[in-house]
Amino acid sequence: MENSSQRGLLYPAESPIPQVMVDLAAALVGAGPALAFGSVSVTHVPEQVALVIATSGSTGGPKEVGITAKALLASAKASNKFLNAKFGQVWSLLLPLNHVAGVNVLVRSLELGTTPIDLRETNEFLKADFTAIVPTQLFRALNGDDRLLEHLKNCQAVLVGGSALPSGLADQAKSQGINIVTTYGMTETCGGCVYDGVPLDGVEVETDNEIIKIKGPTLAYSYLNDEEAWKACFVDGWFETSDCGEVVNGKLKVYGRADDVIISGGEKISLSAVEAALQSEFPANSFAAFAVPDVEWGNALHIAIAGNHAESTEEITSFLERSLGVVAKPKGFLILSELPMMGIGKVDQKALAQEVMKRKAL
Repeated sequence: MENSSQRGLLYPAESPIPQVMVDLAAALVGAGPALAFGSVSVTHVPEQVALVIATSGSTGGPKEVGITAKALLASAKASNKFLNAKFGQVWSLLLPLNHVAGVNVLVRSLELGTTPIDLRETNEFLKADFTAIVPTQLFRALNGDDRLLEHLKNCQAVLVGGSALPSGLADQAKSQGINIVTTYGMTETCGGCVYDGVPLDGVEVETDNEIIKIKGPTLAYSYLNDEEAWKACFVDGWFETSDCGEVVNGKLKVYGRADDVIISGGEKISLSAVEAALQSEFPANSFAAFAVPDVEWGNALHIAIAGNHAESTEEITSFLERSLGVVAKPKGFLILSELPMMGIGKVDQKALAQEVMKRKAL
């Protein structure tokens, strides 16, 4: 397509939030260039696209997701409606703008006629009505970050998404008086499109052989740098995710990624199941289950631990064997100050495996 029939791009990541809001409003109404966040290679986009977000590329190569103004506004309106947000109420921004979850806070704010309070780099946690965070931030609030904890408690609702929220952490948050709303979605669905298991207005969810499929007005336009990959997962109006789950009594239950199962010694192990069990039993720590190539096992299960480390590796091993069977016995541990992340809420399992291999080589 000729550049003359496309829109240019603006890269406003370093601009102050009030200026980003101006640029975003212009992009949404077609009065300015589309906005690009993250490492984006495309220089022009189709006229319909208002936003380009570069994904982390956790599966396959990195994707540059083009999202229309229509999808962004549909997502924002549905989110505010679910939360019963009123015109004039205020969001706080605790997420980076190179992820759609951060941009969504800005669009929801535009819909409410307000500017979000930027709390990404501050120790002054001013009061807001709503905010959005990832489980790691919730964990930190409940384990020493008192200012963030107070901020979350004062919010009318706190969206938590980006990765699975361990039940133990959710229970802790509720006991502290935080009104959490768990969200499920991805960049391709304009962020969270299922709240507390319930699809937002206009969104449909179904499963096919446990693979979650999503349809509705919040779906992205395309992968701008890989249209063939988009066509492969966008069929008959449905976006096929890489996650497993089922719909029970109208609510979506997400079990984890379809590709998170490893085979170790001929036995299948679900990494998400291991993590969920550990997080529920030992809520004071953060855990990541990952595989390391191994001559004997094929893939050896390893556990990375970050947090207070009150429990010994022997206790953790014993718990996993009791709860998930001998197959879940870890072949090694990594004790870290914090887990390496690749995008909000997503642990970098490749980096963990590389760290193990590095230490073995020493």
